[in-house]
Amino acid sequence: MKIGVSAFAWTKDFNQSHLALLPKINEQGLAAFEIPMFEPRFDSGKLSASEIRRAFEANDVECTVCAILPGGINPISADPSVRKRSLAHLMQCVETSAELGAHLLGGPLYSPIGYLPGRRRNHDEWTWALEAFNALVETLEANDITLSIEPVNRSETFFLTTAAEAKALCGALDHRRIGVTIDTFHANIEEKNIVDAIRDLGPRLKHLHASENDRGLLGSGHMDFPAILAALHDIEYDGCLMIEGFGYSPGEPGSLGALWGDLEVSPEDIAFKGATYLRSLNI
Repeated sequence: MKIGVSAFAWTKDFNQSHLALLPKINEQGLAAFEIPMFEPRFDSGKLSASEIRRAFEANDVECTVCAILPGGINPISADPSVRKRSLAHLMQCVETSAELGAHLLGGPLYSPIGYLPGRRRNHDEWTWALEAFNALVETLEANDITLSIEPVNRSETFFLTTAAEAKALCGALDHRRIGVTIDTFHANIEEKNIVDAIRDLGPRLKHLHASENDRGLLGSGHMDFPAILAALHDIEYDGCLMIEGFGYSPGEPGSLGALWGDLEVSPEDIAFKGATYLRSLNI
């Protein structure tokens, strides 16, 4: 298993300034850095996908991508024109991820965060999700990308909230390039037992977001990371332990931790103290 950190520790608005983090990430022995993707374009401003890729390669850091669907993009919309536009968006996300040098694209890619119609998922929506992800397979193959679908908690989606639901979706798709991301923050809310959920996923588990129960410093809350790591060993998981927490970063306009992050925990603490904690568990 490799340890990485998500740029969400610092910001949701990845830009030129964040490339300066890569030498320190390498120096601290982290193997990967995850980029947030809200729009699949890094060439609309001063930072291009090719420039990002060169920076990652120069610092010997692996790139992964976590995509969040923007408003107006919804693969399970009842509107066929929205579904068509959403598939084109997902295809561009895959292609841009490959341009960045990534081999894994994850996230809650079935609907926008916060899309909550006030009812349970229906059969049509399940079918539309399958159609969208099946239509992506050729693009995934052509770009050497694994798609890792992330269930999130009930306050953020109604479509996939548990590992079992994500496993069922992947089972219906049944393709080697499509699997599941488990985020321990969301799993702490939705799973009866996170360890059992990980073991049940087995080889379907492609990516793991290591998050404390409050998105803070790993080891400071009540997440049972020793048991989680034991379960990962049991299923012979060989992907990333991607630290996803939100540090207090008041100077960052896109910081997710600026409003409620622990004032004593910086983004660097989230990344580097978190990595030290994971290593102490003999991963």
